[in-house]
Amino acid sequence: MKRLAILGSTGSIGTQALEVVAAHPDLFEVEVLSAHSNASLLIEQAKKFKPNAVVVTNEAKYKEVKEALLMLPIKVFSGNDSLNEVVQWQAIDTVLGAILGFAGLSSILAAIDAGKRIALANKETLVVAGELVMQRAREKGVAVIPVDSEHSAIFQCMVGEDLNAVEKMILTASGGPFLGRKPNYLVNVKASHAIQHPNWSMGAKISIDSATLMNKGLEMIEAKWLFGLRNEQVEVVIHPQSIIHSMVQFTDGSVKAQLGLPDMKLPIQYALAFPKRIANTYKRLDFKDFSKLTFEAPDYKTFRNLAIAKDVMFKGGNAPCVMNAANEMVVNAFLQNKVGFLEMSDMIEKTLDQVPFIEQPALDDFRESDAEARNCAVEFIKKSQLSMY
Repeated sequence: MKRLAILGSTGSIGTQALEVVAAHPDLFEVEVLSAHSNASLLIEQAKKFKPNAVVVTNEAKYKEVKEALLMLPIKVFSGNDSLNEVVQWQAIDTVLGAILGFAGLSSILAAIDAGKRIALANKETLVVAGELVMQRAREKGVAVIPVDSEHSAIFQCMVGEDLNAVEKMILTASGGPFLGRKPNYLVNVKASHAIQHPNWSMGAKISIDSATLMNKGLEMIEAKWLFGLRNEQVEVVIHPQSIIHSMVQFTDGSVKAQLGLPDMKLPIQYALAFPKRIANTYKRLDFKDFSKLTFEAPDYKTFRNLAIAKDVMFKGGNAPCVMNAANEMVVNAFLQNKVGFLEMSDMIEKTLDQVPFIEQPALDDFRESDAEARNCAVEFIKKSQLSMY
């Protein structure tokens, strides 16, 4: 029985993780659930899974959650500091980090410090502070198992292999809903169009990142730190069918790939159960249903976020942190129809130009860079709105 803390339990990854848990009650037990502000769903989940504790990081929601769970033997906490303490409890074996964005970093570091195994769905943790996080994980002897489908694929391909034998790792990208489109089309798209991913069921923010290819850029940086790669060992290829989830090419020229239908419950289950594989009733891949699996190079010119992320990966320092913070702000603005699709890339570039570069940042530098980048991005968003009138 593995005892889990599921951070971000009301999001897309968190809810699917609980589906995995519900399907295997003999293997998994929920110790902790956390959410930011979706109090009603957190309450519903707590009543069903009866964890030892729940944490609502938005303190304004504490009273609502506390009163709803008053008659149950469930401890209720609020705030990020409480979350950082709870993830260190002795009863927890594995922490699933599925909190969206920079907000997920501190709880993952706290869990690593306590020696908990990490199932990592929050790619921003490694984008922002990958070197720091992975160094601390090595020092504590903590396993970090990826949940992202692409990194899970690479992880599975690497089981039993020597990292020194790797020539490159190839992340596949569906291309999102606007594959093949040019700027004259993209200038007019709205959030309602961009959120419609052709293959995957994901949250709003990740769906927009997929449409701009920023998601793949973030994953390149994540892969670099997760697997200890040189920048030039990370590549991206467009694979619209989303059947091959990623590949590893070795020094002898052979390539290993992991295939499967696009279903996030598969990599979630793999990460939670590792090193075991457990049976399930998910739909199986039938090759007869796919007469063609196609591949093409990314369009870096049209989808500039991918080019920005690649440049940032090579630059290093606090640049990925700045890019990530700016991206979170402009995506939120785009979802509210405050900025255009192509404007997002402009604002990320401007923010990178404005926030001072730090070559070897410490944790406090990341926090300050994140805050400064968000403030810069907000100013660019305000200027864009003013120019519309």
